[in-house]
Amino acid sequence: MKRRVAVIGAGWAGLSGAVECVAAGAEVTLFEMSPLVGGRARDVAGVDIGLDNGQHICIGAYSETLRVLARIGVAEADGFLRLPLRLVDAQGLGLRLPDGAPMPAFACAVLRRRGWSWRDRVALLATAFLWKRRGFVCAPSATVADLVAGLPASVRQQFIEPLCVAALNTPAESASGTVFLRVLRDALAAGPGAADLLLPKVGLGALLPRPAVAWLESKGATVRLAHRVERLEAVGATWRVDGLPFDAVLLAASAHEAARLNAPHDAAWAARAAALLYEPIVTVYASSPGTRLPEPMLVLHSDADRPAQFVFDRGQLGGSPGLLAFVVSGAAAWVERGLAATEEATLAQARADLAAALRAPLAALRTIVEKRATFRCTPSLDRPPMRIAPGLVAAGDYIAGPYPATLEGAVRSGVAAAHAALS
Repeated sequence: MKRRVAVIGAGWAGLSGAVECVAAGAEVTLFEMSPLVGGRARDVAGVDIGLDNGQHICIGAYSETLRVLARIGVAEADGFLRLPLRLVDAQGLGLRLPDGAPMPAFACAVLRRRGWSWRDRVALLATAFLWKRRGFVCAPSATVADLVAGLPASVRQQFIEPLCVAALNTPAESASGTVFLRVLRDALAAGPGAADLLLPKVGLGALLPRPAVAWLESKGATVRLAHRVERLEAVGATWRVDGLPFDAVLLAASAHEAARLNAPHDAAWAARAAALLYEPIVTVYASSPGTRLPEPMLVLHSDADRPAQFVFDRGQLGGSPGLLAFVVSGAAAWVERGLAATEEATLAQARADLAAALRAPLAALRTIVEKRATFRCTPSLDRPPMRIAPGLVAAGDYIAGPYPATLEGAVRSGVAAAHAALS
């Protein structure tokens, strides 16, 4: 008899877990409280110009994401534009990794980097090779700022800090050095292509969420949207979800929802999930007809008056020509100022930084805030574990593990929880 598994939550973790369970022969019912799937990485309903609720990127090291996409029939070439890692600004200053093994490519990019002194370049390379020699590990209490305190200010401000906020959505002065080094290890210490940028060239909903639902239903899984699960009950060695019987439950809801459902069964786990703090991300969409940026993704120099760290040319990524997405990560201070102020400051920053590229006046289209975009990735963070009780496991980018709140972290968590639910 097939093992009956309930998956609660249809974000990237829940969908990946459901796919893995079905592929292993389980009978799956997927519950999602929203009428839409994808969680915090989805497209925006009712918008005809192709907006996502936030701009996401992947890298070549996201092996589990690519594997799950291949299983549900999404080829990498259809979903992503793959480019060697480029972290450059509108003036062309920054790092451009050539093809090849990531660490030698990184060294080559640093040595060729214009705008830095030789002292800047040597200092960064010496620090990076020291991290590699130490296995990309550090003291659990170390912040990213601690790790790079000896680097020149230009390197910290123009490379480390934008990379940290992009990877962890947490400012360097409070971000976990351990998690930051794990991200660097996967990108720089793996095989060729691991550090490549994978920029989505379809809407996020069309990348994994909707193809996953279609694949699940084609395999006989039951998908229940707009269904908020009200209660979990343990019945001997089995579970009931709103009265329906299952052999195992994969709890892939948000940390808040998971804490609510799990509180009667493991109050300590629920308290750990509920105690997580979050960092918001703001995405400002704007249009400049006829504009094509020098790169599909550019670094922007942010400060107290300039919110955005990155801009994406969605016209080069399958979207409307001239559609630009400005990303404000670690955006708590800007959310406090208000979305109108954030939008105005972002457009002023864009008009100054991108003046040479803009072919028409820049006009705001929509500003989106995800107030709980990611958990605040601080040193020694107490994240709740995957295993809760026999037959009850949790998945999500916030579950204990080596990764920050990324798509790959969510997918890996969902796959691991599926294996645990079936064991």
